[in-house]
Parts: sequence; structure tokens; C-alpha cells
Amino acid sequence: MNQLTQTGSTTEEAITAALAKLGVTRDQVTIQVVTEGKKGFLGFGSRLAEVQVTVNEVQPEVIEESFQEPSVEQPVEREVIHEEIVLKANDSTKSDAIEETKTYLTNIATQMKIDDLEIHTELNGKYVTLRMESKKAALLIGKRGQTLNALQQLSQLVVNKFSNQFLLVQLDVENYRERRQESLELLAERMADKAIRSGTKVEFEPMPSYERKVIHNALSRRLDIETVSIGTEPNRYLVIEPLK
Repeated sequence: MNQLTQTGSTTEEAITAALAKLGVTRDQVTIQVVTEGKKGFLGFGSRLAEVQVTVNEVQPEVIEESFQEPSVEQPVEREVIHEEIVLKANDSTKSDAIEETKTYLTNIATQMKIDDLEIHTELNGKYVTLRMESKKAALLIGKRGQTLNALQQLSQLVVNKFSNQFLLVQLDVENYRERRQESLELLAERMADKAIRSGTKVEFEPMPSYERKVIHNALSRRLDIETVSIGTEPNRYLVIEPLK
């Protein structure tokens, strides 16, 4: 995919989401703002921002290397060279990859005019948690966590670009993930009760897979309803159906 048109509640949110879907950084694309977002008044006259993001073409570099086969009289030297190459290949550690990811996030925050970002890390096996703090936390979260989710997808790409072991990243801002999970669990129960009262299925708005999983888990013990996911990413959504 070389070009993508993306919408969002703000121009910055649309750009961040597009970068996440394309799997590239901001300096690798050309951005055209199609429509500026508009908040409106009391829900009237609002308008989504729309941007067109095009991946810049990169000319491949031709690298000429001079390599001289060691003579038969130098078997030990050839072995040493091989060992050095292996050591360099294993040089990319988890901590290096995490630091690269923190630097990447800091650069994005700077472009969003956030200059007080602090990032605290936790590493547990292959799981990396990056906790961000800023007075402008709302900008990092975005509407219903859309900006935070996009940043998490980008962080996942960056950390595994520099790590020699696969890592899973969770990005959080001021415990937003925990608060979001609690609100999703409450919403799940309300929607399930609504489905039972009305006797008809109830649909949620599209949401990321891990948020759908929260709702699935929250309702897994109920015997009066069934939850199913419908559609394709990124517009996949969850449906609650009452059991008769």
C-alpha cells in the first residue's frame, strides 16, 4: 500500500492513524490535508478531518563491497571474522530496541507540540509496557483512545525493527488502559441487559481487537446472551445477541 486516505476527529489524529496503517514514519511520507476537522456546536456542524498520506519512493542504494577470499594459510583469521559478524548480529538487545522506541515516540510528541513527555518502561519477558506522562495527555489518547492505539501500533513496528527477539508492546497514558477496561466492562453489562430487554441484537461501534476481547471476557459467564465479532479490520465490531 503506497497511498492511504484517512479520517479522524483532528488532522493530527488522522495522520497518526494513517502512519500506523502504512507502517511508516512521518519523514517517509508526503501528507496532503484534504479537509480540516471541525468540532461544531452541540454536535451540529461537526466535520471529520481527512488527509491523504503517500509513501515517498526510495531509490535503492547500490553498495559495492570488496571482498578478498582469505588464503588457505589463514584459517584461524577467517574463523575470527565469522565470530565478529555473529556478535554484531546479536548486538541488538531488548533494551536497545526499547530506547529506540522511546526516542521515536518522543519525536512524534514533539511534532504534536508536546515537549514535556516522560516515558517509563516495564519489561516482562517478551511484553513491554511503555507508560507516558504529559500535561497534554488528552492529545496522546485521542477520541476513545484512537491516537494512543495508533501510536501503539507504530511502537510495535519500531521495537521489533531493532530487537532480535519478538516483543509485544502496550502503550499507556496515565492509566488510560485500566480506566478504559473498566468503562468497557460496565458498557458490556448495560448493552447485554438492553439486548435481553428488547429481545433483539445490539451492535457496538468498531473497536480494536483487544477491546472486543475485554467485552467478550466480561460477558463470557452470562448464559442469556452470545457475543460475536463481525466485519473486517479496522471496522470489525461486536454484536450481542439474546438467547431465547
